[in-house]
Amino acid sequence: MEKQCLDSQVKGVSTGTTILAAIFDGGVVIGSDSRASIGGEYVSSKTINKVIHVHDRIFCCMAGSLADAQAVTKAAKFHLSFHSVQMETPPLVIAAATVLKELCYKNKEELQAGFITAGWDKKKGPQVYVVALGGMLMSQPVTIGGSGSTYIYGYVDAKYKPNMSREECLQFATNALALAMGRDNVSGGVVHLVVITETGVEHVVVPGDKLPQFHDE
Repeated sequence: MEKQCLDSQVKGVSTGTTILAAIFDGGVVIGSDSRASIGGEYVSSKTINKVIHVHDRIFCCMAGSLADAQAVTKAAKFHLSFHSVQMETPPLVIAAATVLKELCYKNKEELQAGFITAGWDKKKGPQVYVVALGGMLMSQPVTIGGSGSTYIYGYVDAKYKPNMSREECLQFATNALALAMGRDNVSGGVVHLVVITETGVEHVVVPGDKLPQFHDE
């Protein structure tokens, strides 16, 4: 009985997802699928938005335990709001990623969540950062995460190009997420995308029946 309870606890945080962020010429696209599952066996929601608004032009995607990720992003939003009031200027993207990194590292024994942070600021323009499980921080031009990412590493390596146009990057992100959702049983629903540039933020939702298909599903 004790072993069954232990197994249940472990499965409870083994959630699935597909998240992605990519820099294009003048901005960045960050996106995810919308399916939330428990232990990879039970779909608890088909319409969850995993792209979280952290500050004006800074967003993050979460993978792993949903409860852990929500707690960390809530704390990060508070820190960044306080920081912007103190500094009388919007926070840098690297500042947001560093706050997430510190929260993940200080609580690495309790948390099972990773993040992709993307945004635009006046100092460095469009940026993408990965905060891995345990608190490691990396800067990359394009990155993917979650259980569905294992199916699309080849596609991302082959198709991503630096200095893509906005339309090319949106199509690239949509195709990558659609491919992952077609293969990964715990990724699915709709595609949530956010385009971040100097001029502002645009939200794009691609319904499941409008996603490109690359094979018979």
